[in-house]
Amino acid sequence: MKTESSAARWPRRALHARCLPADAPTCGWIETLPPPPPARVLRRVENADCAVIGAGFTGLAAARRLAELRPSWRILLLDAQRAGDGASGRSSGFVVDLASFIATMAPPVAERFIHLSRAGIDALRTLVEEHRIACDWDDRGWLHVAAGDAGRRSLDALAAWLEGRGETFVAYDEEGMAAVAGTRFYRAGLRLPGSILVQAAALARGLAASLPPPVELFERSPVVRITCGRPHRLATPAGEVCAPRLVVALNAYAPALGFLRRRIFPLHTFGSLSRPLSAAQQEALGGEREWGLLAQDPLGATLRRTRDQRLLIRNALLYAPHHRIGGERLRRARIAHRRALLRRYPMLAGLEIEHTWSGAMGASPNHQPFFGWLADGVAGAGGFTGAGIAMGTACGLLLAHLISGEEHELLASALRLPGPRWLPPEPFLGAGIRLRVAWMNARAAD
Repeated sequence: MKTESSAARWPRRALHARCLPADAPTCGWIETLPPPPPARVLRRVENADCAVIGAGFTGLAAARRLAELRPSWRILLLDAQRAGDGASGRSSGFVVDLASFIATMAPPVAERFIHLSRAGIDALRTLVEEHRIACDWDDRGWLHVAAGDAGRRSLDALAAWLEGRGETFVAYDEEGMAAVAGTRFYRAGLRLPGSILVQAAALARGLAASLPPPVELFERSPVVRITCGRPHRLATPAGEVCAPRLVVALNAYAPALGFLRRRIFPLHTFGSLSRPLSAAQQEALGGEREWGLLAQDPLGATLRRTRDQRLLIRNALLYAPHHRIGGERLRRARIAHRRALLRRYPMLAGLEIEHTWSGAMGASPNHQPFFGWLADGVAGAGGFTGAGIAMGTACGLLLAHLISGEEHELLASALRLPGPRWLPPEPFLGAGIRLRVAWMNARAAD
């Protein structure tokens, strides 16, 4: 097992933020929630036993578990925005433990990945029940779906893998898919009973609101500079934190702050949420009243019918390492989303899209997350490539054990994940990713 001393070769250094999170403020998940209480902003020098940067699923899990393991510690949790308003709250809400990208992993690696993901799901389920977090938790099972030939081949391969593992699933033909989703756009689907859907922003906000007292949450307090050393010094626009231990839970934003630049990269995805369906529209749509569809077709759209009777759609990718998404790009995404919805539901021509947003996904070239030491006294995780609700939660819990020196039965499994493949330097990285993304977008079954 790796130890902290294995990272001691890292020199003391100062890291400056290349950019700060600037997500579009119109995320539908967030906008449809009641406003949170006023943010507590870091405005002076604070000393802590451990600082955690990033109040998404990973950072929230790390801070909570640290408070359980070390109740006498002062734990400061910092976020540039409001807790959960970044990528965690902008997720489509699919809590992933089984997927085609996992099926391509070597069997021992896939087993570790699934085991860790399910540990994250179990932890979230316990917290949702214990704190009565209203997040539209739905465990009836979402569906992998196929519209074209490539998607059907991928779906068949997924079914064979699931069957080989002894996993339970229900197969649907075109008629069955129409009965679920109210459209004949899809030729086939697989439902995984027990797989989880959530309202991601509501879940993240509920987790933040229920943090135990040893955790102090500072929001709207972006870290603009880190001086690594003992103690580490984290500068924000109006304050500073000094702490001997640091957990980096920034996922897609880690490279912008100087961590994992050759291991993970940011990809922005785009989502839209419709206005609530009228009674007539609900009748015209038919099908089940709540579901989630994850496309097997190359870059096919993710689709949900939410509990409050809206339609959510997500598709398209953009490589934007400086995290600047302009209004024109969001406008084009909204047009594409409306076109994709009408291809599936021509009977809903009058349905209006109310919110369109982007969210940064921390991606790795081999779908493997990073977990471990980043520097002396600095641990981190990221690069969950769209599977961050479950895996990010599990990694957050285990980062608390790693940074505190406490054993956990799954810690070795996390440290034995292969990790992201090394990336080429810029400008080769950006050119390669943009070419690949353009090719994928062109092939997308919207």
